[in-house]
Amino acid sequence: MGTPEISAKVLEGMISSGFNIVALISQPDRPVGRKKIMAPVPTKVVAEKYHIPVYQPIKIRKEYEFVNEIKPDLILTLAYGQIVPQGLLDIPTFGALNLHGSLLPKYRGAAPIQYALLNNEKKTGMTLMRMVKEMDAGEMFDTEIVTISEEDNSTSLFIKMGEAALKLAIRALPKFLNGELKGIPQDESLVTFAPSIKPEEEKIDLIKSKEEIFGKIRALSDVPGAFLYLNEHKLKIYKAKIISDEMIGKVGEIIKADKGGLFVQCNNGVLSLLDLQKEGKNRMDYKSFINGNQNLLGQIFK
Repeated sequence: MGTPEISAKVLEGMISSGFNIVALISQPDRPVGRKKIMAPVPTKVVAEKYHIPVYQPIKIRKEYEFVNEIKPDLILTLAYGQIVPQGLLDIPTFGALNLHGSLLPKYRGAAPIQYALLNNEKKTGMTLMRMVKEMDAGEMFDTEIVTISEEDNSTSLFIKMGEAALKLAIRALPKFLNGELKGIPQDESLVTFAPSIKPEEEKIDLIKSKEEIFGKIRALSDVPGAFLYLNEHKLKIYKAKIISDEMIGKVGEIIKADKGGLFVQCNNGVLSLLDLQKEGKNRMDYKSFINGNQNLLGQIFK
């Protein structure tokens, strides 16, 4: 059970490794791009390539009786996108497992990969866990650690996490099915949550520290992109770098705008903006942005 690109890569990797995938359950196809053309979700493309039956119920909690006819030994979920009902979890012989994108019990919820970046974590990982009624609360069977570099953003970290998920599935699933893995309960005192990031949370709050702003830019890049306003124009920031702890100008003020950098004053130091996109324009590096925008020095981001 899975929908996006990260799930598609794992699905194809498992097929190539010899797992007998009897069916795929994914979210329904949706329109993509500016022209809103209907396109199959990434996992469906893979499943159809290998002639695997695909099911796309609109509401899985109301439409899952077909799984009784499939008679799966195991359900494996990765980024499916809907809450899976207990009735469905009870169908497979060996139950249902989830590949969750964090080192549980940290970051339960829909956006664990983004939250690891928001909080400037140095490492994260995939956890193979049992699916239960409560979200991401089941016992854990195995993990695969992923190192986060300063250069990582959401796009690059999703790729790393997909590779980790596949490695974990190939290693751990046979052991699980053979009864070799012991489930470890999660320590409820260590639980934190990673809910979906709402559109209104995409705006950068300049009152926050430079470290928090840096984390948000990484977490929301390349899609959807964190943003600020400059002269009433929305400006997406895709890449930044922490420069210093200096306090030179007002919070939000552009204190440097030349070939050496585009520096903005934060409330506890200076951040360099490296990769930007002005509303209605193409994405560009800071040098191109400075060349196309005069008198930036002293202007205030809002």
